[in-house]
Amino acid sequence: MTPTLETGPNPMPTRNAVEDALRADTYALLGALLASPPRQDLLDWLADLDVDADHGTRLADGWRALSGAATVAVAGEVLDEYQQLFVGLGKGEIVPYGSWYKTGYLMEQPLVELRADLRRLGLEADPESHEPEDHVAALCEVMSLLLRPGENYAREQGQDFFERHLKGWCVRFFEDLRTCPSARFYRAVGGFGAVFIGAESLRLQA
Repeated sequence: MTPTLETGPNPMPTRNAVEDALRADTYALLGALLASPPRQDLLDWLADLDVDADHGTRLADGWRALSGAATVAVAGEVLDEYQQLFVGLGKGEIVPYGSWYKTGYLMEQPLVELRADLRRLGLEADPESHEPEDHVAALCEVMSLLLRPGENYAREQGQDFFERHLKGWCVRFFEDLRTCPSARFYRAVGGFGAVFIGAESLRLQA
């Protein structure tokens, strides 16, 4: 991470630090939306987002679509939608695991490699979680931590983690979510996530 500029007792963060904080917040939001159905207060917060109308990027369009979907969403209905998409009777319509997208099977070699990398980073799985570590929500949460200014992770560590564990398949996951017939609120989540992760991939190539 780029160090802050020393300007006295209250140093201003560099542009890179501000951008990394915004990216970390976005990963945290995606992680929260994918880990469990959002409560009404989160939906209300999304609905109240003020996205600059003159900002015509695809990411800004994704923010507006997500905010618009939250405006008409009701927490109880989103709960039912989440259950149908990700839980279902035995298996939901969308399988949100890296191993599945990379190999077609659950709990395969990609999960083994992920666990080894998490140990090297000093990170442990939540003992209260029943999901394997390659759940897309957990991966977004790790990216949020690695990018967060003040967490003392080098920028290269976040880039390497993304390259090894999210790049490629994660965009496909969000596109599948966007086009899933049962998705309503989560259609906007899928569209936003696909654009954001695509932008992250391009950032690595710059």
